[in-house]
Amino acid sequence: MNKELIIDSGTTEVVMALLEDKRLVELHRERKNNNYSVGDIFLGKIKKIISGLNAAFVDVGYEKDAFLHYLDLGSQVNSLNKYTKLAMAGKTKVLAMENFHLEKEIEKTGKITEVLTAGQPVLVQIAKEPISTKGPRITSELSLAGRYLVLVPFSDRISVSQKIQNNEEKNRLKRLVQSIKPKNFGVIIRTVAEGKMVADLDADLNNLISKWYSIAEKLTNAKPPRIILGEINRSSAMLRDMLNESFNNIHVNDPFVFEELRDYMKTIAPDKLDILKLFKGRDQIFDHFGVDKQIKSSFGKVVSVKSGAYLVIEHTEALHVIDVNSGQRIKGDNSQEDNALDVNLEAAGEIARQLRLRDMGGIIVVDFIDMIQPANRRKLYERMKEEMKKDRAKHNILPPSKFGLVQITRQRVRTETSVEILEKCPACGGSGQIKPSIILVDEIESNLRYLIREQNEPSLTLRVHPFISAYLTKGLLSTQMKWFFKYKKWIKVFPSTSYHFLEYRFFNKLDDEIKL
Repeated sequence: MNKELIIDSGTTEVVMALLEDKRLVELHRERKNNNYSVGDIFLGKIKKIISGLNAAFVDVGYEKDAFLHYLDLGSQVNSLNKYTKLAMAGKTKVLAMENFHLEKEIEKTGKITEVLTAGQPVLVQIAKEPISTKGPRITSELSLAGRYLVLVPFSDRISVSQKIQNNEEKNRLKRLVQSIKPKNFGVIIRTVAEGKMVADLDADLNNLISKWYSIAEKLTNAKPPRIILGEINRSSAMLRDMLNESFNNIHVNDPFVFEELRDYMKTIAPDKLDILKLFKGRDQIFDHFGVDKQIKSSFGKVVSVKSGAYLVIEHTEALHVIDVNSGQRIKGDNSQEDNALDVNLEAAGEIARQLRLRDMGGIIVVDFIDMIQPANRRKLYERMKEEMKKDRAKHNILPPSKFGLVQITRQRVRTETSVEILEKCPACGGSGQIKPSIILVDEIESNLRYLIREQNEPSLTLRVHPFISAYLTKGLLSTQMKWFFKYKKWIKVFPSTSYHFLEYRFFNKLDDEIKL
C-alpha cells in the first residue's frame, strides 16, 4: 500500500492528511497553542473528591478541572504517589527504580477516598483531551510511548501487541525484552517491533528510561499544577506510530516543521530520510495533492459511495447514526438480496474510512440495508471487521442485530474532526448554501457513468451553465473528449444561460429530461 503524509502548517494550526493509495483516510488538526495533548504528563493537585462517582477532580491548570476515576488510578498508584513525594523532596537522585520498594496494589473494587485526599499532589497523564464543556480525562497509570516499546513504570509485566499474530515472533520479542528490561518497569511491545533486533529494542528502551528519570528530576521542588513532560507534536507522533516500509512520501510546506521532523526521523528511521520533502510549489499544498477536493467530498451530512449509493451521517449528544442508502442505483439482473449485499459491502469500507477520517468516537449505530439471509449478514460482519483492522483506535464491533443494525464502539480521545464544506450560493448572493462546487464535475461524471453503463442510454445531452460548458468543452484534450475515449459515446454539451452556476440536467435523444 502506498502511504503519503501531507502536512499543511498554518499560522494557528498544523493540518495533517494521511493518504493511502492517493485516498484520504485520516485528517488531523493540531493547534499550535494546544497545551493539553494526549500523553502529556502533569503534576496536578486534588481539588475535590466525589465519593458517589468514586472519582476526583484534579487541577492541572486547565479552565475545567480534569476528571480522574478510581479505575484509572492503576493498581500501583500507591507506589507512584510514594515516588512522586520522594521526587518532589529531591530524594530520587540516588533512588534508582531497581532499588525502589513497591507498595501494595490497590483493590479493583476499592474506594478513591482510601487512596487520595483533597490537596494532595498527584502525577497524572492526559488520557482524553478536553472535549466540548468537559475538562481533560486523566489517568495515574503512566506510560511512555517509544518507537518500538511502551514503558510502564511500577510494573514487571511484558505484553505484546495483539496485531502480532505469529506466536514464535511473540515469544522471541518477549525473551529479548526480558533480557534487557530493568526491574520495576513493565513493557508493552508495539506492532512495529516485529522482526526487530535486540539492539533496536535496547536503544528505544534506554531512551524511555531516560525520559522517566528526567520526570523525576523535574519534580524536584515542583508546585502543582505544572506540566512535567509534553508529548511530542502530533506530526512526529504519527511518524513514530505509523512510519514503515509502505510510506512513500512525506510532504511539508513549512521549513521549521520540516527541520523538526527531519531531526526526529534521524533518531527513529535515518534510512527513510529521503522520503521527507519540503514543498515549495506556488499552489496551496492541499490543492496541489488533491486533498482539498477529497475533504469537500468526504465531510458533510451526505457522503457518496462510488457505486452511487450514499451514507447519511447524523450526530447526537449520545451517539452517531449512519444510514446506508442504495440511491436507486441497482443492477436489474440481480435479486433484491444480492443488490442489498453489494451496497452493504461497499458501504462497509466507506464507513470504516469515515470513522478514521472524522475520528468519530463513542457509540456508532449503522443502519445497513435489510438482508434476509444469515449468510449475507455474516459476510457483512466479516467485511466490517476486516475494514476496521486498519483503524489504530481501539474499537469493538457487534454482529448485525435482528433489526439489521450494526453497533460499533470506538475509542474517543480527542474532539471529533469537523470540516464546514458548504459554500455561499452564487445564485442567491449568499443567503443560502449549496454543495461544494469543487466536486461538481465528479458528480456529473458519476451520473453520466450510471446512465451509460447501468441504464444503457444510447444518446445523451448535457445542459449546464455557460461557464461550466466552457470548462468541459474547451481545449484539445477537453473533459468532453476524455469522456468520449472513456465511454465510447459522444456526450453533447450545451450552455444554458437560464441555469444557475451549479445546475445541470441530462436529456435523452427525444430531448426529454432524465430524472436522477
